[in-house]
Amino acid sequence: MTKEVVDSLAMKRALTRMTYEIIEKNKGISDLVIIGIKTRGIYLAQRIAKRLQQLEGDSVPVGELDISLYRDDRHDASEENDPVVKTPQLKFDITGKQVILVDDVLFTGRTIRAGLDALMDQGRPKKINVAVLVDRGHRELPIRADFVGKNIPTSLEEEISVSVEEIDGKDSIEIKKLKK
Repeated sequence: MTKEVVDSLAMKRALTRMTYEIIEKNKGISDLVIIGIKTRGIYLAQRIAKRLQQLEGDSVPVGELDISLYRDDRHDASEENDPVVKTPQLKFDITGKQVILVDDVLFTGRTIRAGLDALMDQGRPKKINVAVLVDRGHRELPIRADFVGKNIPTSLEEEISVSVEEIDGKDSIEIKKLKK
């Protein structure tokens, strides 16, 4: 069973609110960079950057981060399946910058932890904030988001699915009941 809990318009509103919060918390956008975690975090980061430009009249660098090598929960350790990170990952320096790390869903915290490790290999930011479209709870690590589009409490028998127009053909957030 799948149920849509956030439609396209509500998703756009959530991202817009997050953008205003980013501007307010950072007192503008100077020294700000936005990094999206592959895959859907990249598209959300691009949308936030586009909205920042509309509101502030200036562009913010947007980067993509592949965290495959930084995951601590990979179970297949065979060499032939090892992911390869294309270096350098970012086309700009993050040293001394205020970084907004963007992902679609915050669940256990392991993806964000891997993203933080990957970021530190790219430079030494002044500050890192985390922005997620959905916080669903169930943390395994002491990680929290600074900017949250929607808090959607779930059970462990449920899954959150974020769809973005750029790759899925629609914008929505759905809850799916996992099969036992």
